[in-house]
Amino acid sequence: MNYVRAIVCIAIFFVQSVAAQTSGYPSFWARTAGKLPTLAYGLGEDRLGGAKMGYLDTNVLLKVVDTAKSMFQVQLSKNRFEYIDKSFIVVDTNALDKPLTLFPYTSNSIIAKGDSLFDYVSIRLPEKLPYASWMDINPSKINIDIYGVASNTNWITQLSSLQEVKNVYYHQVDDDILRVTIELQHKQHWGYSLHYSSKGLELTVRRQPQDLDLTKMVIAIDAGHGGSNVGADGICTKVQEKNATLLFAKALEQHLHDAGIENVLMTRNADTSFDNKDRILWLQDQLPHVVISLHLNSSGSPLINGTSTYYKHIGFRPLTQTILARMLELGLNEFGNVGSFNFALSQPTEFPSCLVEIAFLSNLDDEQRIISPEFHKDVAKKIHAGLQDWIRRMDR
Repeated sequence: MNYVRAIVCIAIFFVQSVAAQTSGYPSFWARTAGKLPTLAYGLGEDRLGGAKMGYLDTNVLLKVVDTAKSMFQVQLSKNRFEYIDKSFIVVDTNALDKPLTLFPYTSNSIIAKGDSLFDYVSIRLPEKLPYASWMDINPSKINIDIYGVASNTNWITQLSSLQEVKNVYYHQVDDDILRVTIELQHKQHWGYSLHYSSKGLELTVRRQPQDLDLTKMVIAIDAGHGGSNVGADGICTKVQEKNATLLFAKALEQHLHDAGIENVLMTRNADTSFDNKDRILWLQDQLPHVVISLHLNSSGSPLINGTSTYYKHIGFRPLTQTILARMLELGLNEFGNVGSFNFALSQPTEFPSCLVEIAFLSNLDDEQRIISPEFHKDVAKKIHAGLQDWIRRMDR
């Protein structure tokens, strides 16, 4: 037995040495840690950083194969390499003698069921492995790619307690990538979350509200920036974005209350600092039905002006379209409906969200509107009307 163990150790050492010589960097096993660890597609250089694949749960196993600036390159599968900020990584000391050659784990059964609030899909796995998820539309679906997995899923159990989940199935899209697809009953995505339990990867799917009435929903309003995060400045009045967004947010809060919507959440009510990651974690705990994030745009050219709305996930685009259409009724120029937006507050999958860049502080005409209390009220009315339009277009 000692002879066999010695041979195994020599083989592991040889594999690790070859891997290090090939890449020029000593590979190692690690785990995700910290607030909202995020995988990125590349080493982006713009102000929003590299395009994000999405958040990971903590304690997910990753193979680190290289380093670049503040990022580690990680190998998710045989042919898939992505990046993660070094602050999200801790060395897995329990895996120091584990071979660095990637070998697929095997999946087990999948079970889908519901309770009084949500639908759940549980994917049985022996390890906390990296994953990515995204939304599809027409028909509406949630897709999950799990890396380092070969399927040994020989049954998928779907219980009659499901209300939003229509079908669950999988494909082995590569030797070590398992794709699980969840078809939904309704066109509109209402959000989902992913995390690991002791048994495997757990998907929680939010259902469409039975009563599509805004007065019975929870609406969250995010006044962008705040405290030490000033944002942009006006070119004439020097009004700061953090102060103006709070005025717009309070006007929207008041308008929604006047319209009978009692459950309105504010990420801030004063000029306070609130880190974006902490805002996200707070919103994920509160789980509103909709999030509206208010910002003011700025450009190096004083000629650029207009209003725009933003989304990250295609399933949330309809909300941003109806709000933009109503904002244009204010006589603002159209700056566009912007998708795959890489901003932090647009990343969560738990709730439909719309980031509104109301107008440009760097444009004289827009700036004069921005400082007007009547314009604050007008914007509030249009955002509310856009929310109503969004609800009216849904399938029952």
